[in-house]
Amino acid sequence: MRKLFIIPTLVLFIATSIFAQETERQKGHYNISKFKQLNEELPTPNTQHNASGAPGYEYTQQQVDYKMDIILDDVNQRIYGEETITYHNNSKDNLEYLWIQLDQNKRAADSKTPDIQGGEARALYTPSQFSKNFIEQSFDGGFKIEYVKNTDGSDASYLINQTMMRLNLDEPLVSGGTHSFKMKWWYNINNHVEDGGRSGFEHFPSDGNNSYVIAQFFPRLCVYDNVDGWQNMQFWGRSEFALEFGNYEVNITTPADHILGATGVLQNEKEVLTKTQQKRLAKARTTFDNPVILANQDEAIQAEKINSKKTKTWKFIAKSVRDYAFASSRKFIWDGMAVDINGRTVMAYSYYSKEANPLYGDHSTRAVAQTLITYSKHTIDYPYHKAISVDGQMGMEYPQICFNPGRPNPDGTYSDRTKYRMIGVTIHEVGHNFFPMIINSDERQWTWMDEGLNSFVQILAQMEYEENYPLNRGLPKNIVGYMSGDQSKLVPIMTQGDHLYNFGANAYAKPAAGLWILRHTIMGPELFDYAFKTYAKRWAFKHPTPADFFRTMEDASAMDLDWFWRGWFYTTGSNDIGIKEVKKYYVTDKPTVRAKNMAKAYGITIDQLPPSLYLVSEDSNEFTDNLKSKKAEDYNLLNDYIKENFTDEEKLTLKAPKYFYELVFDKPGDLVMPIIVEFEYEDGTKERKHYPAEIWRLNDKEVTKVFPSSQAITKITIDPDEETADVDLSNNSWPKNKESKFEEFKRNQIKG
Repeated sequence: MRKLFIIPTLVLFIATSIFAQETERQKGHYNISKFKQLNEELPTPNTQHNASGAPGYEYTQQQVDYKMDIILDDVNQRIYGEETITYHNNSKDNLEYLWIQLDQNKRAADSKTPDIQGGEARALYTPSQFSKNFIEQSFDGGFKIEYVKNTDGSDASYLINQTMMRLNLDEPLVSGGTHSFKMKWWYNINNHVEDGGRSGFEHFPSDGNNSYVIAQFFPRLCVYDNVDGWQNMQFWGRSEFALEFGNYEVNITTPADHILGATGVLQNEKEVLTKTQQKRLAKARTTFDNPVILANQDEAIQAEKINSKKTKTWKFIAKSVRDYAFASSRKFIWDGMAVDINGRTVMAYSYYSKEANPLYGDHSTRAVAQTLITYSKHTIDYPYHKAISVDGQMGMEYPQICFNPGRPNPDGTYSDRTKYRMIGVTIHEVGHNFFPMIINSDERQWTWMDEGLNSFVQILAQMEYEENYPLNRGLPKNIVGYMSGDQSKLVPIMTQGDHLYNFGANAYAKPAAGLWILRHTIMGPELFDYAFKTYAKRWAFKHPTPADFFRTMEDASAMDLDWFWRGWFYTTGSNDIGIKEVKKYYVTDKPTVRAKNMAKAYGITIDQLPPSLYLVSEDSNEFTDNLKSKKAEDYNLLNDYIKENFTDEEKLTLKAPKYFYELVFDKPGDLVMPIIVEFEYEDGTKERKHYPAEIWRLNDKEVTKVFPSSQAITKITIDPDEETADVDLSNNSWPKNKESKFEEFKRNQIKG
């Protein structure tokens, strides 16, 4: 069978040769390819964090166990505590001292946190703002340490450096050894509504009661590992926590009329719950469709009036958790329902004031349940026995419990905005049970590893919670304004959390949008989901690093994603791919001027080539001249060529393109991304072509593709669904579409 070839093959060969000769004359340079491997950026694999992204065969991590007796003083808004801490040195190293976090010291009178905050004089102050800034004494916060003792009763040696305490050991703690010591302390609880904070109390003037959401309330050990040694960065208030797993025995004494929710399994239900509450709880444990009210609103209102002076002690045991928190109030309404996690029952609970009802009653526990189901599907089965959402009017997370915002209007009504904000934050904070409470990354160092990954799975849970759920943060199109902003106010995702300008966009939205792009545009759900789940399984109850995540995603998918990690996580670049030029060609067997010139440049004549087909551009003089001469039929030879050169069987599998479109894509943006092209034909039908990001591997400025078509193309659009965070859509269409005033306004609003 006689086969012909199309002359652009020769053109490409000649052009490549010329380009190669020109390149030889340029000066040498380092590898500047966008597809350069991350070998220089990632740490060298070792026996604890291996090259595949999995824990190595010598991986170790420390364990810290706590026994605590806590008193909640509702009269003076104070916490009193005693604890015995047992530290297990599972590392290969001998430790000369232990580092302990004293997070409450951020609020101490001598705290340095206010001193690192800049700010100009305001144009005006409300009287309360003026008084708080210039007249009133600062809040007397911070731990008041009464003693630190060894288990034999002798005083232990220690030094406090702001939010860190160094416990000096008489002898180094050897590998495999344990060390126990005791501490006693108290502190004043901050009003988190008035003064802010990740925990504290809220006062309700209407009934004179308080609601407590308590965390960072006890001195906690820092992480020691083979990556950073001691993770003992100061707590300035933004970047969160790095903690070891351990077992907790916690006794919490509260007013007798309080309802309390906490990390861990309650050991004395019969002592702290009424018989009615116990019966309701038994029912909730077998009810999977709707929440069961365990303490109702009428009971809470009655408790608000009594204000008991008696106390009761709640006893909990928590195993394999990295932190501890609780919430307590006589105002709490309490509901719960059972959740089926692959045949195992987990309880979803909510604790909320009457001021948060009916919003919390309608959605809180259901949102908790949905979160456990969705996250278990995409990571690991939720391993604990419960998850709690508390009406805490903030967004903060701890093992098995989180504090969330959202309240209805005084008449009980609430807007969609209030509803979706409350649901979204609840899903996000409950989701933190997985990232980082189980997949235990270092929040103090790499905020994105918990906030970004969590924000991504949050989107999937929201989509499953309600059809057409209004998604916002985390979609690629919604990060465009940030990524196209002032470069002096942008830093890479791979930046320590205290040094970020736009914390929400950088640590939450951009990583989530990146994972969305990976799943939906680059890898596809099947490959992505398997790799993401592999990462979760490998690092559950362990300490992963960014390199472990990057390597695992590649290891489990057989995809080289270094170009994506480098661009999206290590730079502040943005994506902008446009259509530079479109030319329509027709096929002919008559040599074109262009073909003759190319053959001449290569030192041959057109007659020396074998029988060939040629493409002639619609906008060339020879094509228009032939049209004027009524020779357009010269450019419709493909059907004859097929008829002469293919069998009947082969013809059944062939296309018969009538037109050939040469598309020139340019890339004003810094990032490389796949090119998603939508073609619209003259009959109104559409077709999409997906070119992988590797199309830019040899030239990341411009790339040309030839697209054959059996009918005329009327419109070409790049990234029609806005799934690659393209920062400029004005160059995404052909023929060029002028941006409407409304679209321009919308784009500028996003940037603003």
